[in-house]
Amino acid sequence: MIQATISRNHNGQVIAFKLTGHADSGAYGQDIVCAAVSVLAISTINGIEQVAHLKPTVQSDETNGGLLIADFTKLDLGNQQLQTLLASFTLGLNDVEANYGDYIHVREQTR
Repeated sequence: MIQATISRNHNGQVIAFKLTGHADSGAYGQDIVCAAVSVLAISTINGIEQVAHLKPTVQSDETNGGLLIADFTKLDLGNQQLQTLLASFTLGLNDVEANYGDYIHVREQTR
């Protein structure tokens, strides 16, 4: 199961997200939950870098997969493009969970 954690500050702004685990909803290369979450995450990070022109701190396990951490705390959290992209990412993850809750769990935390 994919565990997705969205971290927000006390103002409600997304300051980080963490994705761990594997969906295992299908055979390797045919796992639509993994594909959906991967596309959402990579598109969001690419958008932040190429549209908002910001560089988040990103950590991933490129060998084994199953880990992606993106930290935005060193960025201008008031940047509207940043927060819009992260709001869209959060909506997308919640939609995937609504349809495939056996394979992904999304939680939010304030820190």
